[in-house]
Amino acid sequence: MLAEVGRGRVLVVPGGGQFAESVRETQRYWRFDDLTAHNMAVLGMAQTAHMLHALEPRLVLAADEADIRRVLHAGQAALWMPLPVLRDAPDLLTSWEVTADSLALWLALRSNAEALVVVKSGSVPSQLTLAQLTARGTVDARFADWARDAPFPIEVVECTDMDRVRDGLLGGPSFLQPDLPRAFQAARTRRGANAGARSRRKNPPA
Repeated sequence: MLAEVGRGRVLVVPGGGQFAESVRETQRYWRFDDLTAHNMAVLGMAQTAHMLHALEPRLVLAADEADIRRVLHAGQAALWMPLPVLRDAPDLLTSWEVTADSLALWLALRSNAEALVVVKSGSVPSQLTLAQLTARGTVDARFADWARDAPFPIEVVECTDMDRVRDGLLGGPSFLQPDLPRAFQAARTRRGANAGARSRRKNPPA
């Protein structure tokens, strides 16, 4: 669906899925550091990207921002190959507090995205804010914090809600209408109310 209606507009960020889960299990057994686990999990995301490309060749693999721009300008849908976030030394990305959720947000911020939709396999209660979704583990630990400065709408949806995503891409009613992105609106409202407060949170790396 995204390859068809998202041509020239959509950048797909793959999750790690079972590949990343195997990294968690392996780390628990062998007790290696989070930097190594991060790089292994990123390679897991890359494996998911290869699988998605095999299943839908119209999703075009793109690693860096220049590749992504080239694919989108050619009127195709881009599929991120996340090798640029492999790391030689620890930074804000190299912990389990940052998963594909926050990496998608990080990439959206760098790419000047118009919107971010995070698709989850589990349930996503519609009335919860991003902070509440973070607290319940629906999205990773950094997501709500980093989302506060996002200049675009963000919505977290269930994988069964892809018809809404399709409608939004086709210009019909979608999750991006004002009455629907409750999680995003609540997070932005709290930020506005506390705009004068000094922030101690860690921003996503540039």
